[in-house]
Amino acid sequence: MSRIHKEHLQAGYIFGDPTNEEYIYLPAGEVGTDAPMCVIERGSSREDISLDEAAHLIDTLTLKACQHPTLGRRSF
Repeated sequence: MSRIHKEHLQAGYIFGDPTNEEYIYLPAGEVGTDAPMCVIERGSSREDISLDEAAHLIDTLTLKACQHPTLGRRSF
């Protein structure tokens, strides 16, 4: 599953859990880079994580494609 999640992140999809205010996405500026860094938001905090770690967290936390409160359904 994580390969599919990586491809969806690279296509701009946002994964998250709106109830717990957790979101993972790939910012537009990271598309096409050698080592893209995703963003994980938890409440008001933000942290950069690798694409591999983001895919792992999506699986571990069972996050689903969702709508971000300010970005919408896609990050770019």
